[in-house]
Amino acid sequence: MGKIIAVTNQKGGVGKTTTCVNLAAALAAHGKRVLLCDIDAQGNATTGTGLNKNTKARTMYDVLAGDTAIADIFLDGAGERLTVAPANMQLAGAEVSMASLPGREQVLKNKLAQVRDQFDFVFIDCPPSLGLLTLNALTAADTILVPIQCEYYALEGLTQLMSTVRLVRQRLNPALEIEGVLLTMVTGRTNLGTAVANEVRRFFKGKVYQTTIPRNVRLSEAPSYGKPINLYDKRSAGARAYDALAQEFLRWNGGEQ
Repeated sequence: MGKIIAVTNQKGGVGKTTTCVNLAAALAAHGKRVLLCDIDAQGNATTGTGLNKNTKARTMYDVLAGDTAIADIFLDGAGERLTVAPANMQLAGAEVSMASLPGREQVLKNKLAQVRDQFDFVFIDCPPSLGLLTLNALTAADTILVPIQCEYYALEGLTQLMSTVRLVRQRLNPALEIEGVLLTMVTGRTNLGTAVANEVRRFFKGKVYQTTIPRNVRLSEAPSYGKPINLYDKRSAGARAYDALAQEFLRWNGGEQ
């Protein structure tokens, strides 16, 4: 049964979608069958894997707000073994459409239950806010992966996120666990960055990846070419970092890397 991981942080601009796309692509490059489920109306995970979010094809809106099976919207992302459930701006209306549904927080969980056995890992790229879509992701997920930028405001976002996780455990998904915490946009050994990293490691004992993601121009360029970093520039610092993260992720999940 495939493991479902929600990549989430209620604070925007922390490298959430970048991590979702590039970790999924790196794991696919290591031979894993990966589904990337985009539930952010911006559709950046969709375009970041080389797909056109403005296509007339069905998207996650049709899955969450309609009767479409999730397998019916699958598209092949950049690279082998990477499957994408795409999103676009239409998804912005999904929460209104879902509001009257019975068990509305369980819709994504029920849809993914039909296909999770086809994959080793399912990654959900969440919106940077706490709404019905994010609640669906947290209810469906086995674990959450939290990208955190090494800056002061990241610590405020952590407090909000953990409050949300506690509520979800109490009411919707008691088995939800922390997969890991990833330090992103690391710019070297600044006093503030080091202090934030130390505080995060203290707060999440044993759950912070040793791998960190640096600020990297090639990593920033890759989405505009519709490619994960391992296909855009596999020799870049960003590609090496996400490959190292994929190997660490697999070790934590019992893989031999």
